[in-house]
Amino acid sequence: MMIAKMTLSVPCVLSRSSSPALPFLLCKNPKPFGFASLASRSNDLLPASVSLNFRKKTLFPIAASAPASTVATAASPISVGDKLPDATFAYCDKDGQVQTVTVADLTKGKKAVLFAVPGAFTPTCSQQHLPGFVQKAAELRAKGVETIACIAVNDVFVLRAWGENSGVGDKVMLLSDGNVTFTKALGATLDLSDKPIGLGIRSRRYSLLAEDGVVKVLNLEEGGAFTSSGAEEILKAL
Repeated sequence: MMIAKMTLSVPCVLSRSSSPALPFLLCKNPKPFGFASLASRSNDLLPASVSLNFRKKTLFPIAASAPASTVATAASPISVGDKLPDATFAYCDKDGQVQTVTVADLTKGKKAVLFAVPGAFTPTCSQQHLPGFVQKAAELRAKGVETIACIAVNDVFVLRAWGENSGVGDKVMLLSDGNVTFTKALGATLDLSDKPIGLGIRSRRYSLLAEDGVVKVLNLEEGGAFTSSGAEEILKAL
């Protein structure tokens, strides 16, 4: 009895092996990637009556991440000359009541200094960044600054406790961007999800001077570093 030899044609498709390091794209024109060797080894695993015909398509390795067209691109960070995006913050007033305020409320027709910290009660934020603005608040106001506000991706009650613990008083407003709305719009998110301390998505550290809502000075740090976003740098720019 004669057994006919079968040929399987493999269409051009995206496939992934069980190992995330070995995804391949079957396509028409890229540089060959071990085609002969792969085809030979594939046929060795099949019965004698079956062989693979790749129809002149070759294997091309691709990254294990999703295709470029489906990868979300983070917003570009804000720059000097840009208008601040509007957003609503929460804060506690002197009586402990929760209030809200918008970016427009804070900046329209004013000189405003906004600075952001990765988290309340964290070491650098509590020992250096926030205290610097508390100590220099009078000097900043003497140069025409009407709004001095600290923004953090924390809830309003944590920020109230942080302010009381830090002796902030009415020198600096502590604003909650708890849903990361403003921080995302600014292009200043900081992903700390890989850290074992439970911070998740926070804000990069920065300070900025805005006049009538337009950024005039911007000191945006890499991640949570603290090198150029202190009160002294803002004072030098005024």
